[in-house]
Amino acid sequence: MLMSELTHPTAAMSLLFSPFTLPSPRGGLTLPNRIVVAPMCQYQAINGQATDWHLMHWGNLLNSGAAMFTIEATAVLPEGRITPSCLGLWDDATEAALHSHLIRARALAPEVAVCIQLAHAGRKASSALPWQGAQLLGPADGGWQTVGPSALPQLPHEAPPKAMTAQDMATVRDAFVRAAQRSKRLGVEAIELHAAHGYLMHEFLSPIANQRSDAYGGSLDNRMRFPLEIFAAVRAVFDGVLGVRLSASDWVEGGWDVEQSVEFSKQLKALGCDFVHVSSGGVSPNQKIALGAGYQVPFARALRDASGMATTAVGLITEPSEAEAILQAGDADLIALARAFLYQPRWGWQAAVALGGEVAANPAYWRCLPRGAQAAFGTVSVGAR
Repeated sequence: MLMSELTHPTAAMSLLFSPFTLPSPRGGLTLPNRIVVAPMCQYQAINGQATDWHLMHWGNLLNSGAAMFTIEATAVLPEGRITPSCLGLWDDATEAALHSHLIRARALAPEVAVCIQLAHAGRKASSALPWQGAQLLGPADGGWQTVGPSALPQLPHEAPPKAMTAQDMATVRDAFVRAAQRSKRLGVEAIELHAAHGYLMHEFLSPIANQRSDAYGGSLDNRMRFPLEIFAAVRAVFDGVLGVRLSASDWVEGGWDVEQSVEFSKQLKALGCDFVHVSSGGVSPNQKIALGAGYQVPFARALRDASGMATTAVGLITEPSEAEAILQAGDADLIALARAFLYQPRWGWQAAVALGGEVAANPAYWRCLPRGAQAAFGTVSVGAR
C-alpha cells in the first residue's frame, strides 16, 4: 500500500522499504525493510540482569518501524562487561531476566526480528559509566582485573590487562558458545558477535593491542585466529542468522585497516558468516577519525564488494534520504541507526512518510500521524504471542 497525498514520484522505488533476506543455515530471514536498530548500551542492568528499563527501551524500539532490533552488547562473562551495569547472558539468572523482559516487550509490538550482540570487553571492561567519566575502575571502586591479548592498557595511565593464556581463551570461547545457546532459547532470530570498538576480539585483530609472540599474534593470520575460532564455535551451535560487527579501521597508522578487514570478512564468510556490520575505531586514543555524514559507508562498500556478504552501513546516517542514497548506490544492503533512534524512536515511521514506504504499526498511535500519512501504516495485532 503506497501513500496517497504524501507520495512523491519515486516512492515506489524506495530500496529502504524493500524486503531483504539474510541467509542462514535455518533457511534465511526475510526482513520487510532495510532498517536496523543498532545495539546501544543502556547501562541499566543489575548484576548483568535485564530490568524494567530494558522492557521500556525494547518495547519502544520494537515499535520503531525498523525490520530488525539489536539488543545491546551483552557480556558472555561477568568480567566481559564494559561497566558493572552492563547486560549479561552468562548464567540462568541473566537468561531468565532477559527472557522475561524480552517476551513481554515483543508482545507489545508488531512482529520484528530480534538480534542480540554478544560481547566481551577485554581490556576496556571494568569501566565507570559514561556519565561518570568512563575511566577504568579498580577493585576498591567495584572494578575487576581485565584481560586482553597482551598486557597493554587502553590508556597509558591505566593498569594493564592480564595477557590471556590458552586456557583463558578457551574459557572465553566456550562462554560465547554457551551464550549463543542461551540466545537460541530466548527465541532471537539473529546473533551479532562484537569484534569492533576496541573490545576483546578487535584487540586480537589489531596490532596496536595485540603484540603476542605465539600463534595468536604477529601475522594477520595469527591475529585473526582467535576471533575466527570464536565465530566457528558459535556457528556450530547456532543455526539462525549469525553476523559480526567489525571496526574496519583503527584510524591509526600501522593499525588495523580496511585491507585487513577485507581478508577477515572473506574468512568469516567461508566459515558461514551471514552479514557484517561495518563500524570503525575504538582501539586507540590516538585515532584520527574523519567524522562526517556517512563517514563509514566507504568501508561498508569495500567489504561488500570484496566479500559478497550482506553488509550493514552505520554511523551518522540520520536522514531517510541519506539511507536511501546509500542503498541506491549499492554501498550496503542494510542501514543501521543508533542515536537517531534514541532521539526519535519512530524514525522508521518518518522514513516511511518521506519515502512512500510502509511499516507495521499499532493503530493506537495513528492519531499522531500527519494528515494523509495513515496509508503508510498497516494495522497490526499485538499481544498475541
